[in-house]
Amino acid sequence: MKIFIYIIIALSAGLLVFNVTKLDFDNLFTGESSIALIGVFAAACAITLMSILLISKKIAQKSKR
Repeated sequence: MKIFIYIIIALSAGLLVFNVTKLDFDNLFTGESSIALIGVFAAACAITLMSILLISKKIAQKSKR
């Protein structure tokens, strides 16, 4: 499970970088740039959620001991 979470984090980081390259900073909310902005937020949320899951798994292991 731990390796799967790290894979998800790596894929999300890759998508985040890809979508940042697609952003047009002059017109963020028009056309393809708005779709890339949504992708950036989605990737950031996925990274955050997977990090929270890793931390909660570590806490669960320590509380069992």
